Amino acid sequence: MAGTARAAEPSPKQTQARPHPAQSLIDRAAAGVRSSPDDSFRDAQAALKLLADQPQVDLEIRARLLLCDHLSERDRAAAEAEVAKARALLPQATRRGLEAGVLGCEGTILETASDNARARELYEQAVAVATRTQDNEMLAAALFARGYLLGLQGQYATGLADLKRAEALYDDINMPDHSLTAMNGIAILYNRMGDYAQARHMYDQALKAQRDAGMYREQSVTLHNLGRAHENLHEWDAAQAAFQESYEISRQLSYLRGEAYALRGLAAVRNAKGDPRGALQVLDQASALQKQTPDARLDAQILLARGVALHRLRQLPASVAALEDALDVFRQADSLSELRATYGELAAVFSDMGNWREGYAQLLNAQETSERMFRNQVDQRFATLKVEFDTVSKEKENALLVRENNANQLALAQGQRARNLQRAVIFLTVILAVLLATLAWHHWRSTRRMRTLAMTDELTGVPNRRAVLSQLAPLLQQPNPPTCAMLIIDIDHFKSINDQHGHAEGDEALKAVASELREDVHEPAFIGRLGGEEFVVVLPGADFDKAYRLAERFRESVMGIDTHRWRMDRRITVSIGLTLSRPTGDTPSTMLQRADSALYDAKRAGRNCVKAQLPVLETDVPAPLKPAQVEYA
Repeated sequence: MAGTARAAEPSPKQTQARPHPAQSLIDRAAAGVRSSPDDSFRDAQAALKLLADQPQVDLEIRARLLLCDHLSERDRAAAEAEVAKARALLPQATRRGLEAGVLGCEGTILETASDNARARELYEQAVAVATRTQDNEMLAAALFARGYLLGLQGQYATGLADLKRAEALYDDINMPDHSLTAMNGIAILYNRMGDYAQARHMYDQALKAQRDAGMYREQSVTLHNLGRAHENLHEWDAAQAAFQESYEISRQLSYLRGEAYALRGLAAVRNAKGDPRGALQVLDQASALQKQTPDARLDAQILLARGVALHRLRQLPASVAALEDALDVFRQADSLSELRATYGELAAVFSDMGNWREGYAQLLNAQETSERMFRNQVDQRFATLKVEFDTVSKEKENALLVRENNANQLALAQGQRARNLQRAVIFLTVILAVLLATLAWHHWRSTRRMRTLAMTDELTGVPNRRAVLSQLAPLLQQPNPPTCAMLIIDIDHFKSINDQHGHAEGDEALKAVASELREDVHEPAFIGRLGGEEFVVVLPGADFDKAYRLAERFRESVMGIDTHRWRMDRRITVSIGLTLSRPTGDTPSTMLQRADSALYDAKRAGRNCVKAQLPVLETDVPAPLKPAQVEYA
């Protein structure tokens, strides 16, 4: 917090300084940012009037930063003027961490104008200053700003690390409203990573807390983000309801930027529901509001929705013009999801115009962007498990990796543009031949990738049920099939993990169990996830004793997983059902039935144990000493 001011000549009876009269106004303005932005703006201005009579540098810088935050969404020149005044005061400030706040506000102005590269440089400097001065409030703000921007650029792992660290810092310094905003930022990253359901769940949680706290401005933002999650899931009625409520709250607050974003969402819903004329009417309202803000990315999103509507109305040249204008902004911001949508729409418009060559070029751009997004999402999902959140050295390492990644992406983009220009000068017949060959190659590669995806469990990275059964079936169909053992491994009380610690921690538990199983499974054995909390292991050529020993090893390995990182008060345990294949006539389905039955025996026996059910052979003689079922605790 900012320091307090002392009177020039305190009386002898005065034992401690009184709070500056502007202090309460600034504190109220900071809280009001999330409920009533206009009231917050007026309180900050009122504080400056008091500070003109009773100067206090730290408080004046804070007041001007509040004005900058407000104006950055509305009047770029006025926001820059406030930053300049705050920067001029920094040499006289006693709270050195305020420099990070000035850098952060400069970055916000640039980010609003879609100059994300320069904005990110300023956020990096803000993090370094706040870290050096040990100002946790300013550090949390800088980490939040940097994390949000990294997520926008597709760097989900480092972005998520920044946002989680910001949330923890806000919790530590008892700023729950700011912590809630950080959680909202985390949900935005999940939405951008393609985990729309998880994002929707987090938005619902945040919205409830914001309503309880009367944070009206934050409600309008969260409702818009919730609408985007529904939009990505094609839940159009739910999206319309969220956008409409966001619009109404923003309108009550005279929050023009929020109104414009909500109207863009409502126009997208109308496009999806087959009402492009209605979408254009809504977009005209959004454009009028956007012109009163410096938000370039909002303008591009409106242009994208306009291009879609004009395409539906067969106004093709106008559609191309709108989409190409949007493309310029999205390229500058390096916003992959919006770039992919714009390229795809342009490809469709050019094709409808009969310009097959340009349509195909845009289709290649869309596919390349989509592949970049896919690779990035997969890479970033795994990277989030490895990122360290609490050391400065890790922050520097992540920053270096981000810079290198950007340089590589820029080099790839420049190379692709150069190749496209070279193709443009080749004769039409040669171009057609190359295009056909390229199409065939892309189809082959996409088919291969889709097959890999179809046979892999996305969460844990192990093969899925389809992959395991397709590998097992040929073994059982051989003329003299080897004996195969099958284990079904089920995490005990998995639902309670989700209920007590959240689905995200439940996912972490699944990944940890899968990792332990992979450590112990070696070829020719193979592993897969059946679904939910169940895994399957197939052991070709294994007899009962070997299979049982391996099952026990699995059970003990899982019990050794460290659960303290999830704040769990108990170990993870598994129940295991074991079976062997028949010499002839067995199938994956019958083996699954026996192993599943054995698994239920293990659960009935109190869990955390191995049970077996062996097949009944045709030569078996029913007798008390020769049961079909064998159990081992």
